[in-house]
Amino acid sequence: MTLPSSLPLRALAAAVLPLTCALAAGAPTLDPAVRERAEALTRDGQHASIVIAVIEGKDSAVYGFGRASKGALPGADTVYEIGSVTKTMTGLLLAQAVAAGKVTLTQPVADLLPGYTMPAIKGRAITLQDLATHYSGLPRLPDNAAPTDLNDPYADYGEAQLRAFLAGHVLARAPGAAFEYSNLGYGLLGTALAAKAGKSYESLLQTQIARPLGLRSTSTILSPALRARLAPGHLADGKPAQHWNFQALAGAGAVLSTPRDMVAYLQSFMHRPDAAHKLASQPRQDLGGDKHIGLAWISDEAQGQRFVWHNGQTGGYASFAGFTRDGKRGVVVLTNTSASVDALGVASLVPGTLAPLATAPTPSQEVAIAPEALGEYVGSYALAPDFSLSVRQGPQGLLVGATGQQEAPVFASGKDAFFYKVVDAQIVFQRDASGAITALVLHQNGRAMPGQRKK
Repeated sequence: MTLPSSLPLRALAAAVLPLTCALAAGAPTLDPAVRERAEALTRDGQHASIVIAVIEGKDSAVYGFGRASKGALPGADTVYEIGSVTKTMTGLLLAQAVAAGKVTLTQPVADLLPGYTMPAIKGRAITLQDLATHYSGLPRLPDNAAPTDLNDPYADYGEAQLRAFLAGHVLARAPGAAFEYSNLGYGLLGTALAAKAGKSYESLLQTQIARPLGLRSTSTILSPALRARLAPGHLADGKPAQHWNFQALAGAGAVLSTPRDMVAYLQSFMHRPDAAHKLASQPRQDLGGDKHIGLAWISDEAQGQRFVWHNGQTGGYASFAGFTRDGKRGVVVLTNTSASVDALGVASLVPGTLAPLATAPTPSQEVAIAPEALGEYVGSYALAPDFSLSVRQGPQGLLVGATGQQEAPVFASGKDAFFYKVVDAQIVFQRDASGAITALVLHQNGRAMPGQRKK
């Protein structure tokens, strides 16, 4: 449900009309490089619209680019799917339950769902913290998901399917042993917290977060009022995308919101946070490379500035939310195109970090590669915690599928170099000293995005 985009958009006929809408006096400014990049992305049709909300202390401003619903300018009250940024809300719900003494982080999730049979290894149960930090040992998605509509993949995955999967699943590793990003795990966490409260996930979200913070346009349900302000989603190739609906896995990515609501949400973490907010963003597990994860929130650093962030991506949207650890600056970036906005988010938090657009390799003519030689490229490559490219060998050559998107064929232009014919994008595989393929780099829209091969 997140991150770096796979394939670029075809051009859309939307003019770039930057909009500044101050939500309070003393509106914060947008980094010029970020403004220029957002203008270029919408002008060139790579994103239908982008909204960037910048927070400095109690002041905030919303900058809109491109076109949203019915050709209107996007603004503070435009509705977007926030995807996996939902996980930070699920993490906060857990932190609130801990602060209230209703659960503990080390408590087995089975305690909250007595009707479920939970997998375990040598008596090591999956705890609430394991789910919240992606250390549960559960896979990214359940293997019994069989959506009737691939364009709305979570709509018909209910508690019966979730219960059946868990009862028959064998963990590959003990809970707590290693990080593995899991939408399934966060969906299970949301279901467990709702069951403990005796409410639906939506009801719990409203009573514990939305209403107390005054988030009037934040919900897992696309009501008629929200639909009227929804920026219609787009696939990375520019085609219309459906709104995603959720059942048992709502806690992983079901929330819709607006820049105005997300500003208030981030400010609840930035300004005198209570015990639950502090607990939610506190680092708890190591992710390597000076990164740590709390209850969904990822702690990171750029140019000596510590910040906390999460991102999201659905079939037609992408998002980024973050704030500096000192609470002085925050940012929300929302787009109605399934293409990453992380670079804009980080550069809005830490000005001067926006890298120049990378130059992609120019594909030459297609060259033939023996079918038996293609097998070594097959695998899954993680470009982000919740965004991967899956490479498999089809009858006519390699097929590459991106998280939340359909497969497309790629064609060899040389050893370890492949290109798409349907869009302007290239993939270059990388080898270690022994000659084994360990990674790839996806070149698209002037960006180079590395992805490590999963073991």
